[in-house]
Amino acid sequence: MRARLGDTLSRFKPLGLAHLPTPLEPMKRLSAHLGGPRLWVKRDDCTGLGLGGNKLRKLDYVLREALDSGADTLVSGGVVQSNSQRQVAAAAAKLGLACHLAVYHGRLAAPSADYDKTGNALLNRLFGAILHDVPWTGDRNRAISALAEDLRTRGRNPYVVPYGVSSPLGAVAYASTMVEIASQREALGFAPTAVVHCSGSGGTQAGLVAARHCLPAARIVGIDIDAEPERVRADAVAYGRAAAAMLDQPFDAEDVEVVAGHAGPGYGVPHEATIEAIKLGARLEGLVLDPVYSGKGLAGLIALIRAGRWTSGQDIVFIHTGGAPALFAYRQSFD
Repeated sequence: MRARLGDTLSRFKPLGLAHLPTPLEPMKRLSAHLGGPRLWVKRDDCTGLGLGGNKLRKLDYVLREALDSGADTLVSGGVVQSNSQRQVAAAAAKLGLACHLAVYHGRLAAPSADYDKTGNALLNRLFGAILHDVPWTGDRNRAISALAEDLRTRGRNPYVVPYGVSSPLGAVAYASTMVEIASQREALGFAPTAVVHCSGSGGTQAGLVAARHCLPAARIVGIDIDAEPERVRADAVAYGRAAAAMLDQPFDAEDVEVVAGHAGPGYGVPHEATIEAIKLGARLEGLVLDPVYSGKGLAGLIALIRAGRWTSGQDIVFIHTGGAPALFAYRQSFD
């Protein structure tokens, strides 16, 4: 199954923007601290370009389509400290494309005075992206599409990269993660009971579930970080079903598990459990997690372990989706 899926993925001709495969490493000190299952971390923070992150896997495939269409401009969007925007901007710079970003304001209150000047916001400008401030309405892609249409009327040939690079093709790309984990766990000599990750725009979870037959005994567990678990699950199901069809893989919506209750007060707002998880990851494993995505994902994993979901004899893989630059915009949370 893994070899066949790998062959299918190769037909999409990824650009090679990401450094793959990313490492799969044991988290021995965190495992001992929690006294639960053996923990492993899939280092998708190490994908390279633009300080890395899980979105580069998706962009490897999605931007092949952009180049094939003759696009001269990438258009995407997200909140001020969006990890996705940063990776789109870096990829545009690498490929010699213009980049315009719809930057949403109003989804969350700025946690620091320099929130819009540091972290990912600084890197977006450094990579040469042109930023367009727009109000948050709850619709993730409307302002992005409107920006692309405006650029089209001005003679550009834009390609829309959806919010979070979440789409059926983005999910197809993220299926490569499961192919890698399946190969790496064989070399390391363990069989994961679950693959746990943060889930927001749905594309990452969709890709993992679309390829879950590479690891049929492993449950895919998404930790809702948006405080919108029903919407997150619906998007993951929709993208996952479409991606599985593109990959000629079976798909069962019952395989899409989104765990609620670990998003804190809302999207982009770290709570006590998030701060604890970030500190534990740093002090026990030297990992740098962010307060919006990966930190909340690890907080959810820790909570499930403490609740007794898994035993000490089991192995759990946590996917580190990246996001370190955003940490600097939340520095006051760690004073």
